[in-house]
Amino acid sequence: MNVMEMFSLKGKTVLLTGGAGLYGRQMTEALCEAGAKVFIASRNLEKLEETAAKYGASALQLDLNSDESIASVIGKIVAETGRLDVLVNNAVTRCACGNWAEDMAYFDRSLHTNASALFVLTKHVGEVMKKQRSGSIINIGSYMGLLGPNPVNYTGTDMFDFEKTSPIYFYEKGGMTNFTRFAASILGHWNIRVNCIAPGGYFNGQPEAFVKQYSANTMLGRMANDDDMKGLLVFLASDASSYITGAIIPADGGYTAK
Repeated sequence: MNVMEMFSLKGKTVLLTGGAGLYGRQMTEALCEAGAKVFIASRNLEKLEETAAKYGASALQLDLNSDESIASVIGKIVAETGRLDVLVNNAVTRCACGNWAEDMAYFDRSLHTNASALFVLTKHVGEVMKKQRSGSIINIGSYMGLLGPNPVNYTGTDMFDFEKTSPIYFYEKGGMTNFTRFAASILGHWNIRVNCIAPGGYFNGQPEAFVKQYSANTMLGRMANDDDMKGLLVFLASDASSYITGAIIPADGGYTAK
């Protein structure tokens, strides 16, 4: 196969959870540009529809707290296209990121969406992919799932309170890395690949002190921009990465390699 054709997503159906957030927008754009039939799904349908219209995707309402909603979205996609080739687990809730001192019920609400729903959605999509004997599942993790917080980044800002900050996001994203390996092992028999992208910090108007300090901790001397996830995502979704599975790939300008 011609190498450029290997990167094409023409004829492939993609489900991207989220799709209208900071990284979601560029991922939606990339998948559409590569020729895929893209469905973006989350609870905020109005915001999704704006993004979908801009890039040529389709928007579906998805409540990751509901087994029925998960099954319904997958059913709608398969009914329309007859297949599901790529799942991008991107949606995340940060409902329990405020304070380490919360009770268990508070943390459980975050874990329900960011862990239990991840398992259920991946399992349901995996069943569709098994029938095809092919598929690519891409989990969107974080450099925060590979490292602890660095106090130096936050010096001179009020972004991070080390006395009160919650461990939940670090715990969930760390768990996602090994869930990726688990799912890759379980689903590999059916030629279903599972990989994880661990993005670094995305520039979003943070205080100058944070931007300077964080950037100095990368090898490229900057934060992520609106294009930095696009190429890697398309690579993992496409046949160009057909022999890659179980991989955790940082997209962080070298932050985790220092």
